[in-house]
Amino acid sequence: MKTRFKSTLLVSFITITCVTFTLPAAIPAADTIKLGVAVPLSGDIASYGIPSARAAELVAKDINEKGGILGRKVEVLAEDDVCKPEVATNAATKLVSKGVNVVLGHICSGATKAALGIYKEGHVIAMSPSATNTELTLSGKYPNFYRTIGYDRNQAKLAVDFAVKNLQLKKIAVLHDKGDYGKGFAEEAKKDIEDSKKAAVVLFEGITQGAVDYSAVVQKIKQSGAEAVIYGGYHPEAASIVTQMRKKGLKTLLISDDGVKDNTFIKVAGRYAEGVYATSHKDTSKNPLAIAAIEAHRKAYGSEPGAFFLNGYAGAQALLFAIKNAGSTDYEKIRKALRTYYVDTPLGKIKFDNRGDAIGVGFSVYRVRNGAYVEVK
Repeated sequence: MKTRFKSTLLVSFITITCVTFTLPAAIPAADTIKLGVAVPLSGDIASYGIPSARAAELVAKDINEKGGILGRKVEVLAEDDVCKPEVATNAATKLVSKGVNVVLGHICSGATKAALGIYKEGHVIAMSPSATNTELTLSGKYPNFYRTIGYDRNQAKLAVDFAVKNLQLKKIAVLHDKGDYGKGFAEEAKKDIEDSKKAAVVLFEGITQGAVDYSAVVQKIKQSGAEAVIYGGYHPEAASIVTQMRKKGLKTLLISDDGVKDNTFIKVAGRYAEGVYATSHKDTSKNPLAIAAIEAHRKAYGSEPGAFFLNGYAGAQALLFAIKNAGSTDYEKIRKALRTYYVDTPLGKIKFDNRGDAIGVGFSVYRVRNGAYVEVK
């Protein structure tokens, strides 16, 4: 992501925050419902975090205009975790110390995993719009964690099934960025390819995040004879890899995850993004509530919302309406409400299972066509 793009996003967020987060002087902070937001507001992954922060603002604004929850206004408290585990722990500590009732976040699986113990100790529920690492819910370690997106085991299986069954590929290279999210996705994909008995993993390797030159791994891809690369990680590295593959004359397909299904990837990779596949949450943009949420974003910010906006919007709604349905900000009562009551959101009508996964959400495959991601039917 270019520096100017990052700066524009961050300045825009800060400007709006100063207006939206300011509460009437007559409402003491102690009398508010405190919704914490912990997402990357700066750095290469800010394009994933800012849409969720804005979603939280819009949900809070809508609820406050309707009288609030339990007779109290909603106050949004945001912290920047830069998508880094070491910063995420600091952000989580700050939010807990400020007495947040619930948290929307984090975005990246590694940052989420690092922060969850702090929230757990503080009896705070955290809900991620995008952290797909399988073990975050399936391990049973984090009873305080919920998410409005599916998990990597299902996402990887979809990617592999599409590659093997739809594209009929036989030789697949699997790469990852060594992070909790990327490596987890890649390991699931590798297992699914091997289990399919119809294709072979001809290369499995981790790359260095933030590197400028990936020519060595591109050469390995070429030597492996791979028809496609399944990549687990985020858009900055994916853009570099596909660009360097194309410049070396490789026509090898790139199939990735929701960490790459972002318009920033297309902007950075340019013409080399064309034809790239990525899995991500199902397109619900025609849902009337999604249409309304997107229009609210356009009106407030003068632009289209970015990746995970609708997941963030649904997450903020689910958290705040759980407090309303529980009739309390008590930790256990909120947990029970999340698992008991369905909530109408831009993702559809959802509630959560006992592990914290949203019932009613799933993944789709997308492809870049004419400079935009299009859902593959």
